[in-house]
Amino acid sequence: MNPQKKNMVVLGQIIKLIPPKLIDKLQKQHGIQTRSFTATSHVASLIYAQLTHALSLNDVCDGMRNHHGVLNQIRNCVPPSRNGLSHANKTRTADMAEELFWTIYNNLKDDHPAFFRTSRAYPGLPRRFKRTIHAVDSSTISLVAKCMDWAKHRSQKAAAKIHMDLELRSFLPSFAVVTRAKDSDPKIAWEVCAHIKAGEIVTFDKAYNDFKHLFHLTSRGIFWVSRAKENLKYEVMRQLLVKTAQKLGATSSKESKVMGQQPIIIKDMIIKMTGPKTSKNYPGEIRMVVADVLIDKKWKRMSFLTNNFTWAASSICELYRSRWGVEVFFKEIKQTLQLADFMGTSENAIRWQIWMALLVYLLLRFIAWRYNWGYSFKRLFTLIRGVIWNFFDIKSVMDSCKEKFKVKARPPPSKVMQMEFDF
Repeated sequence: MNPQKKNMVVLGQIIKLIPPKLIDKLQKQHGIQTRSFTATSHVASLIYAQLTHALSLNDVCDGMRNHHGVLNQIRNCVPPSRNGLSHANKTRTADMAEELFWTIYNNLKDDHPAFFRTSRAYPGLPRRFKRTIHAVDSSTISLVAKCMDWAKHRSQKAAAKIHMDLELRSFLPSFAVVTRAKDSDPKIAWEVCAHIKAGEIVTFDKAYNDFKHLFHLTSRGIFWVSRAKENLKYEVMRQLLVKTAQKLGATSSKESKVMGQQPIIIKDMIIKMTGPKTSKNYPGEIRMVVADVLIDKKWKRMSFLTNNFTWAASSICELYRSRWGVEVFFKEIKQTLQLADFMGTSENAIRWQIWMALLVYLLLRFIAWRYNWGYSFKRLFTLIRGVIWNFFDIKSVMDSCKEKFKVKARPPPSKVMQMEFDF
């Protein structure tokens, strides 16, 4: 089955998902002055850069100039000049790009609530939990230019950092902050977790062991799960009953073979901090679950912390394991989208490119959900990239891909993906 023709190129169909007057509205709100190179043309240029893995400003400008006729049909967009695009990235505030992402995010959430419920669930998500589960983490993006003084991370390196709250049920970010790499994770965690509601669950790695913040989450009625550092000082208040060789149960023998050996619960106890600072920052009791975990065919003992005293010890381990979903998300956006080569050296230009990458991820995920795409995000990305200037209907392109290769949709990720703990 050949793809059906459309009166608009694929790039235009993607940009059409952005509400018609939204970009102009945000441009006025942020006081951005434009002439021939409008804000809509600017956004279209950066979306095109993401979808084509453009390597430089010239790459973007030449590619769009060669298709200026069809480009003009996309909301009267014009191809940028090299200096014009560089100047826009540097001077037009990236706060507009951030607000554009969250406005489209909230519009989709209001108009298509099923997209956030059924679009994709992380395979490691504990099914027994009906609460919203958040995975909070950060990822450093290396910047190769040594002239980026604002982003100096070490003496010979420059970097930016994305702090993310990933909602594991939808596998979409519910909060994101772009900062310099030297900004510490515990410091930014206060801002990242500010929107989480009482009764919801948030998971961290041990880098977020700021007990003042963890106690603040507890006072707000939020459940959290983290990993204990090796030098943690505490006093055991009481021991809880542990079943012999208690393991995370697989639903079938076939699934157990795929997932491999599960953690074995060693201890389950209630502790209290005894360190001079930690005891002051967290005066209450904390639950600690100690388990043996198989990593790279070697057993490693890990200690998990939580403020919930009623869940099964196996559920604590399973919740922490689900935190790996945010690492999978970072891998998708950093390896599939254009977050390796940057077209500017200023902080504002880097933020523009990062927020446009997140916007493209959101729009492609929505397209995948709308047209029932059963394959990987990476395959959808490469499929769209190959027909970006063609007058094809996106749905028919996706359908023809399925028909041509006659490949069954991939099985549920939980059966093909072995869960691992980070360490």
